[in-house]
This record gives sequence, C-alpha cells and structure tokens, in this order.
Amino acid sequence: MSTGPTGSADSNGETRPSGQAAPSDPNHEALPLADAAQVRAEVRLALKGGTRRVVGVVLLLTLGAAAGLVTPAALGAVVDAVAEGQGAERIWLLAALIAGGALLAAVADGFGQVGATRLVERILASTRERMVARGLALPRAALERAGAGDLVSRSGDDVAVVAEAAPLVVPAIAGSAFSIAMTVVGMAVLDWRFAVAAVLVVAPVHVLTLRWHRRAAPDVYEAERAAMARRAHHLLASLRGIETVHAFGLSRPHGKRIAVASWEVAKWSVRAQTVVNGFFARLNFAEFLGMSSILVVGFWLVREGQGTVGAATTAMLFFLRLFDPINRLMIVVDDLTSALASMRRIVGVIVADRFAAPERGEPADEAAAEADGVHFAYTPGHPVLEGVSLRIGPKETVALVGSSGAGKSTLAALVAGVLEPDAGTVAVAARPGGQAVALVTQEVHVFDGTLRENLDLVRPGASDAELEAALRAVGADSLLALPDGLDSGVGARGSELTPAQAQMLALARVVLLDPLLAVLDEATAEAGSADSAALDAAGVAALQGRAGLLVAHRLDQAAQADRIVVMEHGRIVEEGTHESLAAADGPYAHAWALWSRGRA
Repeated sequence: MSTGPTGSADSNGETRPSGQAAPSDPNHEALPLADAAQVRAEVRLALKGGTRRVVGVVLLLTLGAAAGLVTPAALGAVVDAVAEGQGAERIWLLAALIAGGALLAAVADGFGQVGATRLVERILASTRERMVARGLALPRAALERAGAGDLVSRSGDDVAVVAEAAPLVVPAIAGSAFSIAMTVVGMAVLDWRFAVAAVLVVAPVHVLTLRWHRRAAPDVYEAERAAMARRAHHLLASLRGIETVHAFGLSRPHGKRIAVASWEVAKWSVRAQTVVNGFFARLNFAEFLGMSSILVVGFWLVREGQGTVGAATTAMLFFLRLFDPINRLMIVVDDLTSALASMRRIVGVIVADRFAAPERGEPADEAAAEADGVHFAYTPGHPVLEGVSLRIGPKETVALVGSSGAGKSTLAALVAGVLEPDAGTVAVAARPGGQAVALVTQEVHVFDGTLRENLDLVRPGASDAELEAALRAVGADSLLALPDGLDSGVGARGSELTPAQAQMLALARVVLLDPLLAVLDEATAEAGSADSAALDAAGVAALQGRAGLLVAHRLDQAAQADRIVVMEHGRIVEEGTHESLAAADGPYAHAWALWSRGRA
C-alpha cells in the first residue's frame, strides 16, 4: 500500500505537509539515544552464534603479536653478534628468524584482521537491518513529532559514519591490544627497567589524553550529528513543499533556514576538528617522551655495564613497535567515539519503545472502526478535533465533508492509526493474519522498480493473475498496456506515470491488500477533471466489499456514500444519508444547493 502525507494542521486550521514539524515546535520530540548497555546488547545480539569466529580471531591476533616480537629481538641480537664477532652463521640464523617471524606475523595478523572485519560487517549489517525495519514500523505520529530529518539522518549520515569507522576501529583495537601486551612483556624480559621507563612516562600522558578526549569529544560529535539532522529536516521540508515554496515566494526564508542549519553543522565540524588536532598533538608529545626515556635508560645501562648496545637497540625497536599499536589504538579512539555517537543514535531507533503505536482496542459491536470522544491538537491550546465520535459499520462507506480546516483529514488519520488521539479512544476491528486498515492519500508514491514490484510489496507472492486482476478492478488497464506489462519499469528511472495512473496504482494496492477498512483521504483529487470519472470509479472499486472512510473533495462523491458526516471547526455538526441531509435545512443542504446550481 502506498500512502502519502496526510498533512498536519497548524493553529489556524491550515494544513502543512507531514514531517515538517520544526525543531522549535513544542510537539517536537527527537527519537531517543541508546545508552551504552543497549549498544552492547545490540552487538551481542548481532554476534549470537559467532563465538567460534571470535575465539579464532583472538588466537590469530595473539599469534601475530607474538611473532612480531621476533624481528626486533633478532635485530638487537644481530647488533651484539657483529660487535662480538660471532661469525656469519649466527647472523644468517638470525636473518632467517627475522624472515620467518615477519612472515608468520604477517599471515596471522592478516587473517586475524580479515576475520575481525567480517565480524564487524556482520554486526553492522544486522544493526542496519534492524534499524531500518524498526524505523519503517514506527508509527507516523512518532515521525511527525521527530521530523523526517531525524530518521533520515540516522539511516544515512550515522550509518555511513559507523560503516566507515567500524572496519578500521575494531581490527585496530583487537590487533593493537594484543601487540601492546606482548611487546610490554618482551621489554620486561629484556630488562624490567626498559618496561618500567616506557610505561611510567608514556602511560600517564595517554591516560590524561583519553580522559580529556572523553570529556571533550562525545558532546561535540553528538551535537554535530544533531545539527546534521536539523539540516536534513529543513532540506526535506523545503524539497517536499517545493511547489508551495515557489508559489508563495518562500525561497528566501527557506533558504535562510537551511543556511542557518548548515552554518551550525560547519561550526560543530570545526570544533570536532579542533578536538582531533588536540588529540594528535598529545600523542606526538607522548611518543617524544617515550623515546627519550628509552634512550636515557639504555645509555645508563650500557655505561654501568648492565646492558649491551644490542639490548638497548632491541629495547628501542620494541618501543617503536609498541608505540605503533599504541598510536593506532589512540588514533582510532577518536573514530570509535564518533562511531559510538552514531551507534547510540542508530540503536536508539531500534529501542524506541515509547514511540511504539499504542494497542488499539476493538469496537464493542461488529463495527469496522469506532471513535469515541476524540480530542486532538497539533499545537497545545489549539484544538483541531473536540469530542468527535464516529462509528463505521462493517461494510459501510462513510463520507467526511466540510470546509478546509474542519478536521476531516485529521479524523481520517486518527482512524487509520497515523495519529494518536490526545483524549478519547479509537477502536478498529482486528483481522488475524491480515491488514485491518489501509490508507491512501492525495500524495501517492511510485517506487523506482517494476510495476510488479510496486504491487506485490503489499502482498508478496501474489500471482500475475492476481496483480492483473487488481489493476483491472480499478480501471488501470493503461498500466497493463505498458511495453513490458508487469515487468515494465516505473518510477524515477522507468515510465513516468500520470497522476491518475499513480492514484490507480495506489488503489490497486488496496484491492490486493484487502483490508477490512479503507481510508481514502481525497485519494482521487489530484488528477484533474479529465480523469475524475475514472478515478471516482476506481475509488468505488477499492471500497467494494469492505468498510470505507472517504474524505470527499466533491459533493457528488459524498452523495454515493452510505452515510455522510459533516464537520465544521473540529466537530460533527450533522450526519445522515444524502437524501435526508439534502432535504434538511442544514449546512449540507445549503452546500448541495450551491453545488447543484454550479453544475447546472
């Protein structure tokens, strides 16, 4: 089923395109951020069943780290062998050890890194799929409150950040941790004073650097992501309402809004880069201190006769080898912090329990839907609906009519489950194993793909005969006449459908879905007078055999309904059949008289 934005009403009763709630709106509520425990739980879930792979990666990285110690140790021994004249055989043996150790370290580390990367990609793929599935399942009301830019930014910008950082971060952390541990052990075996000198001088600088980074970076990165979400929100709002923007000359204020949001992104990006620069400056200072301490200790040991030049050389090579994984580990901390900020936003969508649509009860009788004493306001203090009650029978078609801003589309959205009432209840008949309600609005979407893919998305596995029957039922024979039939490409890169064809496609989806209740919010209002008769017939076909709630844009459409409900200022002012209302001296009779006179 394809549904478009239902529109939202402001305090003056005017409609605004959905998803364009400004961040300053008191109703704005961003999607939540996950905490560290929730992120860890999501990672564990993604790794479920992969324990053997994790153990294998750990063993490979440990083996690589241990083999990597052979080269610096052998190089130090070469220095002593030359100084002591131990002969060519000793040097060739050490050279063979260097080659073998380097080869083993490269192979083990390479396979370990590949295994770690695969584990990371597994986690990322699982998390991305769960986020998209949860995001698509979020109730429309939650997206209205959060703004479309929030979800788009999380599924776009944040997924890109994690996808770019994770394959670098996790293998670097895993490999570096083992390398650091093994190298410190090697330095201690060589001479405990080398290990103590390196650790006591370098460790405090790194600890202070990490503490500073943990204080400064997370807030900056999260603010940068939030600024990106606001920028995406304003861009989407302007693009979705581009026709209105042009029609009312709103390009300047919309452009200013986008420029302000873009400048906020730029400011936070500069702050983020400042954090990065300060981080690397501290790392360079730690490396300088560490090398200096090793040289001082080595000089002292050689002078005192407690060590050799070869041992000092080995210690320096160990330190250089130690500092490389330390640097890699510290460097990826910045990427890790950025990725974790994005992971909190991604997992926040998955665990957005408070945004779940509340359970709706079933009507007490056999009605398809029932609203009882419903109140609703987009902005507090400016009610759109006040105490509205409505019952729709199991096979009854009810038409909503009234002036613009009367609350018709809002009531339709509440019945369809797109919005949640502030007070009162909305009950809809349940349908085990099937869709209870389908909503089609004025703005329908044609997905980029084949005609078949646009149809069977609401009923996977439907046969060609069923797809063709649904199209013929709503009079969309012109779609079947496309060059490749159901395999014809439609959408952005295929055949461009007319507004009438797009609406018929959406109505065919309703036929395929076969819900108990179909809500048509001016679903046949866009195609123009030339196609009005065909679209009216398509709308009738879509409602055939099921209950229907029709937001009518023409009174002749309403006249065909089983019952007509007239709304004004958020209330129901009269209801009945067309004949009874036309004969009464009420708003509908006056509107019908004007309509009939105009048609005559």
